[in-house]
Amino acid sequence: MILINCDDLGYGDIAPYGATDIRTPHLNRMAREGLRLTDFSVTAPLCTPSRASLMTGKYPGRVGLATGVLRPSAIRGLAGEEITLAEVFKSRGYTTGCVGKWHLGFRPGMLPRDQGFDQYYGVLHNLDDPETIYFKDVGGMPILRGDEVVQRPAVPAEITGLYTAEALAFIEQNQSDPFFLYLGHAMPHIPFDASPRFKGKSARGLYGDCIEELDDSTGQILAKIQELDLAANTLVIFTSDNGPERRTPGTAAPLQGTKHTVFEGGLRVPFLAWWPGQVPAGQVSSDFVSVLDLLPTFAALTGVTELPTGLDGFDRSALLLGEESGSPVPALYSRYGRGKNAKESMREGPWKLHHYADPQLYNLTTDLGEATNVASEHPKVVARLSQQAINIRQSTQADHAFPKSPTAPQKCQVSGNSIPTPTQNFVTKSTEST
Repeated sequence: MILINCDDLGYGDIAPYGATDIRTPHLNRMAREGLRLTDFSVTAPLCTPSRASLMTGKYPGRVGLATGVLRPSAIRGLAGEEITLAEVFKSRGYTTGCVGKWHLGFRPGMLPRDQGFDQYYGVLHNLDDPETIYFKDVGGMPILRGDEVVQRPAVPAEITGLYTAEALAFIEQNQSDPFFLYLGHAMPHIPFDASPRFKGKSARGLYGDCIEELDDSTGQILAKIQELDLAANTLVIFTSDNGPERRTPGTAAPLQGTKHTVFEGGLRVPFLAWWPGQVPAGQVSSDFVSVLDLLPTFAALTGVTELPTGLDGFDRSALLLGEESGSPVPALYSRYGRGKNAKESMREGPWKLHHYADPQLYNLTTDLGEATNVASEHPKVVARLSQQAINIRQSTQADHAFPKSPTAPQKCQVSGNSIPTPTQNFVTKSTEST
């Protein structure tokens, strides 16, 4: 199992979803030989809460990460008692590897190797100024292998190539046994960049260049799987953690909105699945699926019978495998921000409610761009979805007020040549917000 998760890649940024100015032949191949979902959504239009749901199958508020991005000074993170995707795979004897961005906590008990991953290589954080500033006095943002610093500073133009090489090495090393590889790309998050071989190649400037390199990275992974004769036994997923950053050339067309919004452009992202002989070729499904469904789906595919408690998603393996699916009508609560500045949405089937004092209701079947508010025409739908949003917000503590982070950068635990070796699996849920 290989799960490739890009950072801030928009719905309209790759050719299978309509991009004409960025060449993605390998992703085109994944779509041609596998499944393309046109209605796959994350729980939040922001890195940390989206990834928390991906790793746990739960709303981010249930795991204490409802809103905000974890900066390097954060003292909160994903609780050690939470069961992650990696731990689900380990329960079935899989070797597990995490390559790339983590963003789910940086203290002992919260790191990838505390959360079920046997191996880790990458940068725990973003590569933008709000996070690199914390490492200015120690030589820059570190790249880690396990607990050891192997390079600093991390250079954005090099990062996709480094992650690809590490992913290929992991596949080579574990080809004889079941493995789960989570590849969390840094691109195309700001500061997006590409290696010299790709610069100046796309018709969308440097942003497009780095996406074409992501496509090449995926192509190398598919080629390695076939070279090692693993294709019949390997499921590859390609997706993104949220929509495109509004300060980039990224696009979510034909959707409205970007990252930091709960419009479809912030939440709906690409999703491709490739597994020759198992996932039927050429599938295009408009069924609504969310990131909450990944953990129970992967558990079903690997034969896990005892699921973690409190999951919010459903097993969608039948859809993945091209079989008849009897899933309940899916619903999804999404949130960005807290208090009076919060943006909330509630999705149920074709209906999408933006939950404000003056509600906005859209029928996505006929109004994908969320342009025509039909709330006044469907008061019962508004009332039902409003109550659902309130119930989920309250049950997940999505508006819980965390203490503020320090306003000035603090010294981080990553300094010198190593970080402290985690000694126990602990974390409290009520700590710090950034």
